Amino acid sequence: MIGAVLAAGTVDDVVQALLQGVPVGAVYGLIAVGFVLTYKTSGVFNLAFGAQAFASAALYYELRVRREWPLVVALALAVFVLAPLIGLALERLVFRNLRSATAAAKMVVTIGLAVALPQLVVLVLDFDRTASFGAVGIVPAGDTVYRLLGDYPVDRNELAQIAVAVGGAALLALLFRYTAIGLQVRAVVESPRMAELAGVDADRVSAFSWALSSTFAGLAGVLLAPRFANLDQAFFFELVVVAIAAAAIGRLVSLPAALLGGLGLGILSLQLQTFLPREGSWSILKQNLGPSLPFVVLFAVIVLWPAIRHHRDSGDPLAGVEPPARAAGSAHHSRDLTRATLVVAIAVVSGIGLWAFTGANDFWLLLLTQSVILAIVFLSITVFAGFTGQISLCQATFAAIGAFTTMQLADRWDVSVLVASGVGVGVAAAVGALLAIPVQRLAGVWLSLATLAFALFFDAVMVKFSWVNGQALQEPIVPRPLLGAIDFGDSDRTFLALCLVGLALTATAVVLLRQGTVGLTLRALRGSEPAATAIGIAGGRARILAFSLSAAIAAFGGSLLAMQAGRVGYEVNFKPFAGLFWVVLVMIMGTRTVEGAIWAALAFVVFPVFVLELGFNLPAGLTDLPVLGELHRALFPASPGWRFVLFGLAAITFARHPEGLLESSRSGLLHRLDDRIGRRKAGPPDPETPVDPRRPQETGAPG
Repeated sequence: MIGAVLAAGTVDDVVQALLQGVPVGAVYGLIAVGFVLTYKTSGVFNLAFGAQAFASAALYYELRVRREWPLVVALALAVFVLAPLIGLALERLVFRNLRSATAAAKMVVTIGLAVALPQLVVLVLDFDRTASFGAVGIVPAGDTVYRLLGDYPVDRNELAQIAVAVGGAALLALLFRYTAIGLQVRAVVESPRMAELAGVDADRVSAFSWALSSTFAGLAGVLLAPRFANLDQAFFFELVVVAIAAAAIGRLVSLPAALLGGLGLGILSLQLQTFLPREGSWSILKQNLGPSLPFVVLFAVIVLWPAIRHHRDSGDPLAGVEPPARAAGSAHHSRDLTRATLVVAIAVVSGIGLWAFTGANDFWLLLLTQSVILAIVFLSITVFAGFTGQISLCQATFAAIGAFTTMQLADRWDVSVLVASGVGVGVAAAVGALLAIPVQRLAGVWLSLATLAFALFFDAVMVKFSWVNGQALQEPIVPRPLLGAIDFGDSDRTFLALCLVGLALTATAVVLLRQGTVGLTLRALRGSEPAATAIGIAGGRARILAFSLSAAIAAFGGSLLAMQAGRVGYEVNFKPFAGLFWVVLVMIMGTRTVEGAIWAALAFVVFPVFVLELGFNLPAGLTDLPVLGELHRALFPASPGWRFVLFGLAAITFARHPEGLLESSRSGLLHRLDDRIGRRKAGPPDPETPVDPRRPQETGAPG
């Protein structure tokens, strides 16, 4: 009798979880379909897909809830006007110009858009002026509950989610099968250039595909908004991981498989939340494994499924007719010019250091210290991206591991904070090596997505444990080091000196690594892995070492950041979204040089204060002018969110300048100086020297 009751209860739980999971899974499938549509037609892993969904959800909430506009009008403007306009703008202004760009360049651009677009929406709508609770669905009285089969509750919003997802997928299937534009889209997927030879306007078809995909994103954002406690852009960024996980099940080519994959993710997540134990440490998994299931599935599919692990984009058979990608602006400079550049850099750094230790106030000391520490963290991106040519999206997680380990050992076990920091570096290095083993054979965006899945899983599950975050401790404090008679907690200047020593040692190690065997091996693999393998270069060990060293450097910077603040501050410093912004900044400035990481850190810390908050501090005579003064007062101080908008949009330049803006901007000047130095050393030309007819000669005639 008891067994029959338990069996009946289990069946009820299964059916209830199934009915609750189908609506969520249907919307996940809708997202995956839109993502696959973008990838198939443009070859872009659109990591800004969640940002597009957030834009429509935010506008719908603003119009429907805050301003109480009619439901139909709010829905039409948010989904069928704003969403396709965003898609058209992205295609026309950004991705149409990136057809010949590398997959890494496209990915950096989409990361920048994922950072910039939500902040731009928040600023334009003034969305953060009040809390955004109480999002509503697309049907009136959406919380009205119906009883299916007499026992299982389902509300109107959930029924609408299922209907829209199924209807959208069906319309898309009919579009591809029975319409001319659908046939043209399929032709452009195979080869845009061959389709153009047949009279198809590939640009128009691509714009249509982007508008349609963006409409799917807007629909998904509006449908899922009522499921969130409040409209937070972080929730919508995670939607893109759901889309990729579901799309990966269909190997990024099958729309029906993507829809079924999303449906399966929704159902499985609810089943896990239903049947995982509710007591003890398992309760944390119950609360977080369901929402984090797409991250786990994505990582497992990428690593374990050979079809994904060995996936390579076949490309367009006529891609050779495209103009070649623009060459990097950097070039080999003469030894004299390199020495001169080094002398200038030392003079500038010495001047800043003299000012910092003699005349800077506490405010500027704080900014300089944060810049130095973040430069150390950013050097971890230099090691991995600059040496291997790959992009890791979990560097903020490695920094958090170093900070958490330092905090736990120093506060809970009363270990010296320097020793605790060293242990944190070792733990992060070990985690990095373990992570590198399964992902080392992944290429391009797949490796980046695997590291992103790891970072999101750490954020959703691991941080919740008290043995990680220290919540069981009473106000965990991270002290500053004490080394013999030197107490680095006595003043900010002594701690800044410690951080500068750490930066100098880390930068030296990075330079030596780049010039050593590991660096040369990674550069060879980056240039041509088949050629490197053919001459006997095995890249597995070098890649694991690079991953491990990158994690160790990030953890060292994370522990220093915790010491500087006196606490970890995970929500402020180490969330995955912050890590994405770090990657964007370093890639923009330049990943192949140490100074690229330093300038990226200065831009991250100083730019918001010096430009956005202080507003350039125009002289009093200029601020009194009628137009300029009023404009200055209207624009400044500006919201810190503009930092994410400006630097996020600046990622678009990466496709044209993969060496970074720092190297690109100075390359012209360096080339001219290099030529001038070379001519002076060579002296005037010998009139009896024979002229090489293959070399262009300078004349006085205009070019």
